[in-house]
Amino acid sequence: MKRIFAYISGVLLLTACSPYTLVNSETYNDAKLSSYSTFRIVTPDEGKMPPSMQMVTYYNIAAAIREQMIERGYSEDPNSPLLINIGLTVNKELQTEPVLPPNYYPYYGPAPIPPYAPFFMYPRQYYWPAYYQNAQVITGVYREGVLTMDIVNIKEKIPLYSASVATILSGNGLGRFRNLNGISQAVSTLFSKFPVPELPQYRHK
Repeated sequence: MKRIFAYISGVLLLTACSPYTLVNSETYNDAKLSSYSTFRIVTPDEGKMPPSMQMVTYYNIAAAIREQMIERGYSEDPNSPLLINIGLTVNKELQTEPVLPPNYYPYYGPAPIPPYAPFFMYPRQYYWPAYYQNAQVITGVYREGVLTMDIVNIKEKIPLYSASVATILSGNGLGRFRNLNGISQAVSTLFSKFPVPELPQYRHK
């Protein structure tokens, strides 16, 4: 009995001390993500890299997302209608604000990025419908270093799923991104409530 109690206490302690927190996980438009068999991940040439993100960080994030999708039975295809878009919140001292309407996204203008939405590599206004413009985004998304993933049927411009994890920064106050192992753990948390489970051979790995 003492051993069981000690084990449970240890698990709770590790969970409480985890640097990765699932901020949100939401399916849109009654999406049946299991009906898709392929995916593709946004590439830098489809938009712009978030400020402070280096190519090595992008590759690490993309590799971790790719692994999670493959473990759920998807295969990568550059022509897939299922686009995985990557966003990153880069500002401090942020507040909860309504989502911007699709015709106003200042990310590509000369003005500084406003502190009320993640910076997405593929412009979110290309698929974010007008009827979402008054939705309140979860406050935690505005924390610096939060990684957000949108999954979209890009051919039909339909949002299917979105999730965010805090934080992929190292936590040392220097604004550095975590290494490959840290990013892999963060992305694993990002997929922790994904509606399509891992295939049996990948569970409990």
